[in-house]
Amino acid sequence: MKKYLILLTGAAIFAVIFNYAQLSHAESESFGDSESVAFAEQLWQAMQKLDLVGESARPDQPYKGTHPHGAVLETLMDTLNINGREGEILVKRNYGGAGVSINAASLKRSEYLQDVTVMFKRDKGYDDENQDWFWAKFDAEGKLASNPRGRQLAGRVARGKPKGCIACHKMAPGGDFRFVK
Repeated sequence: MKKYLILLTGAAIFAVIFNYAQLSHAESESFGDSESVAFAEQLWQAMQKLDLVGESARPDQPYKGTHPHGAVLETLMDTLNINGREGEILVKRNYGGAGVSINAASLKRSEYLQDVTVMFKRDKGYDDENQDWFWAKFDAEGKLASNPRGRQLAGRVARGKPKGCIACHKMAPGGDFRFVK
């Protein structure tokens, strides 16, 4: 009987450790995985075709920005189709650097553009808890940015964390993760 209890206790401890490891692994794979990175690359190409990013990017009205995005921002909203998957997209161009101002950024966008942050509405079920938004951060040339640990910022960026894209945008008025309408 004692041997049986020891085996049961050992099995229970193993199950707890295994389940915790599975949850931790699932959380760590919420962004920067190969599927999210590949989708982000397709997203950048589709944004270029609509002139949302790149050398021929259509201008919008710059406005005063806030951290973490930049001193000056432009936000464009559109509908984008990637491989037959259509969704809303919000593209935020983040401007900064010495001498940046709304006027300077509007006159010399390429000089002050530091990065581009994107929210793209994926299919229902992608991330129901966070309204199925896909998040990505690119440098001005379209290369994915990485966090301090080297994880590329594409996918469910910082899901479940107290700071980051999702945590901040959950606080947006209206409950739709959008600060700009």
